[in-house]
Amino acid sequence: MIQARVTLDAALAGQPVDDRLFGGFIEHLGRAVYGGIYEPGHPTADADGFRADVLDLVRELKPSIVRYPGGNFVSSYRWEDGIGPIENRPKRLDLAWGSLEPNLVGVNEFARWARKAGADVMMAVNLGTRGLEDAVDLAEYCNHPAGSHWSDLRRSYGAAEPHGFKVWCLGNEMDGSWQVGQKSAEAYARLARETAKALKQFDSSLELAACGSSHPGLPTFPHWDETVLAECGRYIDLISLHYYARKQNNDAASFMAEPARFERFIQIVERLADAEAAKTGRKKKIGLSLDEWNVWYHTDAADRRDPPWTVGPALLEERYTLEDALVVGSMLIVLLRHAASVRIACLAQLVNVIAPIMTAPGGTAWRQTTFYPFLHASLYGRGEALETVIESTGYEAREAGPVNWLDAVAVERRAPESEIALFAVNRHPAEQIELTARLGGFPGSGVIEHIVLSHSDPLAVNDRDKPGRVVPVKVTGAKIEKDTLSAILAPYSWNVIRIRAKTARKR
Repeated sequence: MIQARVTLDAALAGQPVDDRLFGGFIEHLGRAVYGGIYEPGHPTADADGFRADVLDLVRELKPSIVRYPGGNFVSSYRWEDGIGPIENRPKRLDLAWGSLEPNLVGVNEFARWARKAGADVMMAVNLGTRGLEDAVDLAEYCNHPAGSHWSDLRRSYGAAEPHGFKVWCLGNEMDGSWQVGQKSAEAYARLARETAKALKQFDSSLELAACGSSHPGLPTFPHWDETVLAECGRYIDLISLHYYARKQNNDAASFMAEPARFERFIQIVERLADAEAAKTGRKKKIGLSLDEWNVWYHTDAADRRDPPWTVGPALLEERYTLEDALVVGSMLIVLLRHAASVRIACLAQLVNVIAPIMTAPGGTAWRQTTFYPFLHASLYGRGEALETVIESTGYEAREAGPVNWLDAVAVERRAPESEIALFAVNRHPAEQIELTARLGGFPGSGVIEHIVLSHSDPLAVNDRDKPGRVVPVKVTGAKIEKDTLSAILAPYSWNVIRIRAKTARKR
């Protein structure tokens, strides 16, 4: 049995967790929209054509913000195609995904869906084939109350009140060779700067995210990020990071270490943002927007077999395993650990496309394995992320280097009652971890519950026929004596240990 220790210290300040760290993403890609959130003929469809069973599962996850409409899709998207009477909207070829876009769902429809889901919208603008003027027109359409061309047009199409979208993405992955309208760092930075200036003149309270490099493995990184920060730092609030964990050559040990590489990516961009602030003397701190992150590797071959130019083809429909859920859980731990800089994080995506929720056309919807770590973090991870010191043995991963068997972070929250949630992943495929956690300065009156997600088969999945194959269970045995928690963590497991605190810390 592996021995591991966690230490918390009430004397160290916690970092407030932005609620938007628990965000999602809906792109016009595959069956995310058509056959995912929107299926007018479905037995549960509401008056707007949205699947109520899907909305129920999204509400269960409680995403605070949802990015829309892309993604690669946005870089050739004409947002005007998605407004006005549905019968008059044009069908367009989507160059990003080789699909046919019928424009049955546009900005007004998605705003209604987001309100039903209880989430804000993070709106992306096309800086691939379009630019500044289009972005300002879209902002006017979405957010201006009345009395101008675009706002009055919105009102005439049934949206009397402005949508009030406060967070805007300035393009998407503009350094990627796959992107329609790919640009050099210098060309993108100038366009993003001028677009940001104009949007701030429209509404200085808008929160703007500029594109960082699409992946730390690209040759553009980190020069791209340095250039964007230098050109746009005065006008933007966030720089975006995208990361997809992948399993290669069936190497499970390296795959389980992917969150360590994810964390190094975050740390580098944190330092770049701090360095830019130091050089310019600006007090404003540029935050990080992890507005695409997930596990993605299963469907690479299958996606190449789909016929082109169809509506809602089955693309990127990952069937997530228990192993994938553990990597997602560890990535959530990383995000919480960096709550001081990460202001927004969007699990990409929510429905059908690399998603925690899957649907059958005309049939049921179910929770994938990755649903559960996100659910637990969303429910119990809103508060202050605590300095969490980990002592654990580990192993040497092929690309990530030395990695602990244990990954963990603790979050303190004070409502509705004071409690600490300890999130922990046991990366070892065969050995239990005997965990001790010293709760220095956090007097605990007992364990509320210990939730475990595990399975004897690390490749087990949930599907339409067996949606409950991999589900969390509550276990006993975790206990507190004096100021120390002790618990056993099963091999290959995601754990949430909730501790009732006697008193909250003084602030």
